Amino acid sequence: MEKGKAIVSSTIALARLDLNPKSNFMPQNPQFQSSRTQLERRTTKSPPSLLNLCLGVVGSHLEDIIPDLADIALDFPPEIKMVLVAIARRRKLLKDDVIIALADECWEVLDLSSSDVSNFGLAKVAEICGSLRAIDISRCDSITSAGVSELVQHCLSLETLRCGGSRNSDRTARRCLDVLKPKLNDIEGDSWEELRTEEIGNVAVTLRWLVWPKIDKDSLEEFSTECPRIIVNPKPSPFGFRGAQVPWEALPDIQLDDSIVKDIDPKTWVTWGFIPRAMPSPLSSPTELPMAEKFRLAFEERDTRLAPKRAKNARQHQRRAAREWMMMDAGRKALALASQAGRSLHS
Repeated sequence: MEKGKAIVSSTIALARLDLNPKSNFMPQNPQFQSSRTQLERRTTKSPPSLLNLCLGVVGSHLEDIIPDLADIALDFPPEIKMVLVAIARRRKLLKDDVIIALADECWEVLDLSSSDVSNFGLAKVAEICGSLRAIDISRCDSITSAGVSELVQHCLSLETLRCGGSRNSDRTARRCLDVLKPKLNDIEGDSWEELRTEEIGNVAVTLRWLVWPKIDKDSLEEFSTECPRIIVNPKPSPFGFRGAQVPWEALPDIQLDDSIVKDIDPKTWVTWGFIPRAMPSPLSSPTELPMAEKFRLAFEERDTRLAPKRAKNARQHQRRAAREWMMMDAGRKALALASQAGRSLHS
């Protein structure tokens, strides 16, 4: 009798036994459950969106729609046009007709590096995209200082200019000193540093950062002396430069349009010989820097900040010495007084 009861109880226990515990297992700790869910979300790569898939297909056949791109892109949003520009640049299809057809007035950052855009295309883009604050024209062999002049005249918010990288582009960058250097409207002024902004003509007043990785020593010295307000090849620093942090657009290891096409399949352009450059690792926290490195960065920042002031004082001292030497000689003093009298009579 007892043996029969034992068999019945064993049968009931086996019937209640769950042979698939993973399917019905519920952890008792809700915190463990939430952390497990977050880990699964991080390890699982989300599939590309339908929009990115469509952009990849359009980018793969971009050369077929270039003749009608001006009509097709009329109703495209600004961010879609920017993606098409990035794909065209990577596929070596970015020329004047493409960039003019896709240019949008809402753009603030533009990458034209290694493209066939010329002065004409750059001038048209500058007229349309007046809100640009950063642009990359490095390795653009068809762009000269005339195109850069049109750029700084129309883009009054331009802060970062990236140039150089090839022989023609380096030559253009050297000639840009005459474009970026202030020109005095008031020729009677003593020095341009002491004048107001409205008294300085034909100059990119807002330009602050110049990225030219292979700048020669003479050009660097000329830019530092003639345009001290423009910082050449800034390096990331926890202390910044003259109270301003270096924007990401001014870091040479980052392409301006990398974030735009990060969700697009690289096969869209990799078959055409363009190998995307790896994104740099994020900068370490300032607290992780050694104390000696902090002092070195602080000294370099202070030396860079005081360099224009030292140059200004040296020029003023030189002019003062020349005036004193002139006044010591009676003949030279008479010539100087006669010259001033002549200017007053003519005025």
